[in-house]
Amino acid sequence: MTELAGLKPQHFLWEVQDRIATIRLNRPERKNPLTFESYTELRDTFRALPYATDVDVVVLASNGGNFCSGGDVHDIIGPLVGMDMKGLLAFTRMTGDLVKAMIACSKPIIAAVDGICVGAGAILAMASDLRLATPEAKCAFLFTRVGLAGCDMGACAMLPRIIGQGRAAELLYTGRVMNAEEGHAWGFWNTLHEPGALEDAAQTMARRLAAGPVFAHGITKTQLNQEWSMGLEQAIEAEAQAQAICMQTRDFERAYRAFVAKEKPVFQGD
Repeated sequence: MTELAGLKPQHFLWEVQDRIATIRLNRPERKNPLTFESYTELRDTFRALPYATDVDVVVLASNGGNFCSGGDVHDIIGPLVGMDMKGLLAFTRMTGDLVKAMIACSKPIIAAVDGICVGAGAILAMASDLRLATPEAKCAFLFTRVGLAGCDMGACAMLPRIIGQGRAAELLYTGRVMNAEEGHAWGFWNTLHEPGALEDAAQTMARRLAAGPVFAHGITKTQLNQEWSMGLEQAIEAEAQAQAICMQTRDFERAYRAFVAKEKPVFQGD
């Protein structure tokens, strides 16, 4: 895993090219369900990403025509039925830690979703910064359909901010599928692409972000998340401080000099 503290994931595919890390769950024959091990490795990977000097953008990609079918029925749900409260809380906190790590990783995350995207898979898409999908994408927060509450891994906090309270409430109460057209109209999906074009669209967006002022992108991600809990005056002050920090970067100076020279700036992330 290049410069990620020696981590070598065994439960998902990992590739870094042109400063873009691409992650794929690797059980396409089962529509890429999550296991205890893949949850843990994903959490640890995103925790390590702030220190990865060779990665500027992350793409969570589909594999075999599907994104993720959620927690594996046999490998996760079956064992959970036999756990005591201490074990169950350890598990639910671990899954929540994955979302926290995605939010805190300081790199933009692009989800490229084809086919099935349900349960914890829908959460992975939700916790990404940008979401691209195909017309075949089927997204469902189906926790109530297995006897659980819809408040899983931050869904009740994050989903209403993306698609609105009423729409989120319907999806979280019913567990029904949000089809691609609905998701696009509601702002969950940024764009829709045919299956053969999805990967190229995600990588094109990733390259665009990687070519930008990546230090400033990290500040943008931080502010987008931290300002949820701020009042307006706090937010304006936080952004004033954040922008002053960005004005000390060499990329800011590069942009100015390129403008004066009527050239396109070449950002280097410092």
